[in-house]
Amino acid sequence: MPPAERTLRVEAIVLRHSDWGEADRLLSLFTREEGKLRAIAKGVRRLRSRKAGHLEPFTRVKLMLAHGRDLWIVTQAETVAAYLALREDLERIAHASYAVELLDRFTYEEGANRPLFDLLAITLQRLNEGQPPFTLLRYYELRLLDLLGFRPELFRCVGCGDEIQPQDQFFSPLLGGVLCPRCGSQDASARPISVNALRFLRHFQRSTYAEATRAVIPVPVQQEMETRMQDYLTYYLERGLNTPGFLRAVRRRKTD
Repeated sequence: MPPAERTLRVEAIVLRHSDWGEADRLLSLFTREEGKLRAIAKGVRRLRSRKAGHLEPFTRVKLMLAHGRDLWIVTQAETVAAYLALREDLERIAHASYAVELLDRFTYEEGANRPLFDLLAITLQRLNEGQPPFTLLRYYELRLLDLLGFRPELFRCVGCGDEIQPQDQFFSPLLGGVLCPRCGSQDASARPISVNALRFLRHFQRSTYAEATRAVIPVPVQQEMETRMQDYLTYYLERGLNTPGFLRAVRRRKTD
């Protein structure tokens, strides 16, 4: 960004915030125009702050930013979408937190990515509407990986290049996708993946969201798909995400 540019208008989604000084907050934002940014919201922890309600995590907001010495400073904030239903249910909070954490962990302050902003915005909107979270989040994971250049290969063996046949296979995060039974049996890092789990992952990868939502997936297959995707994401992030554990705890609490 040119040094002379001292103010900036952006539309952003608040990824997270942390306390800063006595009354301020440090915000991590993903903006439509500039990608990921950090900004200081001065005085928002005071009871009379007018900006505080606009700057909560998951909120989509229009901001005016002024360039400070080291960080942007929020001078104006206007909510575009508060996604209020997300905040009324602990499981929805966990799902939204997962979507935000995944984008946050995969991105850096490296410029605009409009498709990624739009993907996060529509995912939060769908969660807010109460759409089925399993399909929504698996679809989100695969689209995010596509946009960031980490698309897993699900149609050809990443070992020998042969087309995958309709049978149980192996999956290797290290090699970036599926392995045929012959190659998979020779790779100690590969994990088995059933023909049904692979079939639905392939369907999600090549389909529109509307098409993906029409799939009827048995719960055991859902669990396998989620596990294989977590294996893949953990490998590329080099450590596990925080929110899946929170989500599992919420689910256990609901079944107790």
